[in-house]
Amino acid sequence: MSLNEIHHGIRKHKKPRRVGRGTGSGRGKTCGRGHKGQKSRAGWSASPVFQGGAMPLVRRVPKRGFHNRFAKVVATVNVADLERVFENGDQVDRDALRARSLAKGRYDVLKILGDGPLTKKLTVCAHRFSKTAQEKIEQAGGQAIVLGPTPADAPTASQE
Repeated sequence: MSLNEIHHGIRKHKKPRRVGRGTGSGRGKTCGRGHKGQKSRAGWSASPVFQGGAMPLVRRVPKRGFHNRFAKVVATVNVADLERVFENGDQVDRDALRARSLAKGRYDVLKILGDGPLTKKLTVCAHRFSKTAQEKIEQAGGQAIVLGPTPADAPTASQE
């Protein structure tokens, strides 16, 4: 066998098995469903969590707490990280933070927090600032620009 023969005989779209076409086909009479029982009937389907009459795992495991699936995902960056990564006079925005791996992944809102010192003059664009972060940015001679609401923040017709 050669590398160019590896995929010979393998078809991308396999033909479905034709059941119920006589006893000679090997899938005749009961068509592979066996004799009697719930699974042999037409229209039968099981719940994905069904475990043969036993108490399903999703019901055995205790449920605790609360998860708000509508909550906005907030990415946080401290001013100490800005001091460490950016140069004096730089523009700090979503793209600059992503390029320097400070705000990775998917998030709805970017918030700057005030932990650590800041001596560099930076123009920081974010959706939210903590009070101390805003004070430290302005004390260093920089500017804290609050971005408008993201499309996820914008009120819908039902909320107005």
